[in-house]
Amino acid sequence: MEQTIKQKSKTLWLVLSISINLGFLAVFKYYNFFVTAMADCIASIGFQSNIKLLEVVLPVGISFYTFHGLSYIIDVYKQRIKAERNIVDYSLFVAYFPLLVAGPIERATHLLPQIKASRTFDYNKAVCGVKLIIWGLFKKVVVADNCSFFVNQIFDDFHHKSSAELFVGMFLFSFQIYGDFSGYSDIAIGVSKLLGIDLLINFKFPYFSKNIADFWKRWHISLSSWFRDYVYIPLGGSKISKTRHIRNVFIVFLISGFWHGANWTFIFWGLCHALLFVPLLFVTPTSTIDNTKLNALDFLKSLVTFFMVSLLWVIFRAHTLSDAYLYLYNMLRCNGSSIHLLLKNPKMELLFGITALAVLYMLIIEYINFKRNAILVQFPTLIALLTLIFILFMGAFRNPLNFIYFQF
Repeated sequence: MEQTIKQKSKTLWLVLSISINLGFLAVFKYYNFFVTAMADCIASIGFQSNIKLLEVVLPVGISFYTFHGLSYIIDVYKQRIKAERNIVDYSLFVAYFPLLVAGPIERATHLLPQIKASRTFDYNKAVCGVKLIIWGLFKKVVVADNCSFFVNQIFDDFHHKSSAELFVGMFLFSFQIYGDFSGYSDIAIGVSKLLGIDLLINFKFPYFSKNIADFWKRWHISLSSWFRDYVYIPLGGSKISKTRHIRNVFIVFLISGFWHGANWTFIFWGLCHALLFVPLLFVTPTSTIDNTKLNALDFLKSLVTFFMVSLLWVIFRAHTLSDAYLYLYNMLRCNGSSIHLLLKNPKMELLFGITALAVLYMLIIEYINFKRNAILVQFPTLIALLTLIFILFMGAFRNPLNFIYFQF
């Protein structure tokens, strides 16, 4: 009897804690979306509605630290970790600055023990951390920010661009969002290594993936693993009927899309990834591929996967579903192969050349590490110095921009 009361009390506190955390997220991030959608539904049946939208600034990174906190609550409830009694250690876990605004989404089971443990300076770990910071800055300042200059021009005026320019915009945004987000993760992991703390790996060369399932094992790993452990598996995972298994996949991807933002474009983006993922559930898994051997078929699979992912990034980047449809329609109907509107003068031609060179340099370094099955990018000190020069001189062409994922 006493155990039953205690269990009910624990469950009550769990529900209350989750409700409070998700409540803040719902109000700040999704209130206007739901109210506007309801107003549209009411208007569609001939009634008028007087809605009031919240005019508040979205807290930076609210989705990240909400899920960060939820993992602690659930892990304590599941007895994966003991409740933290030290307010300083708990506060440091919740407000750990390198990952606060854009992840990785850490687990209490991984980060709290490191916070509580005594640490000493590790020279090798510090060197690795500095190199990661340099590499993250390169991906952000040189690759992402320079790509954004052309991406913004193309997406903001896509009605008047040729198919070739729209293809350029699509591919450059793929590299922009990767350079921007993975660059932040590299910096966060590097800073933490200087402090003697290891964060979860968030990216593992995703653009060399062989299929969509492989992509989600390599892209935003801390989020995909969070949904796997706290949504997918509690729903039954794959150890249920095929129909319910497919249902679970759609639920996870739709929630993942909605997590990114209060817009139908994100929801549809998640739905499209689910549609590409589901056919793989009927394919017998093959043995692990040896990345050290060059395989033409694997290379082709990687190209096809990258192209599909890039197509879906258009939906992610577009302001509305209508804009996404028109962008893709104009791009695929082959209405011109010129990109002269992008290269209006020698300065823009130079910037475009620098951007292309930076993307190529990034792909070469990461492909070498991918072939070596490295977990993080590793390179000699000389390469780090060359990369730093790249940042100082070639990154100076563009003013630094905010990280894309700060809005999430």
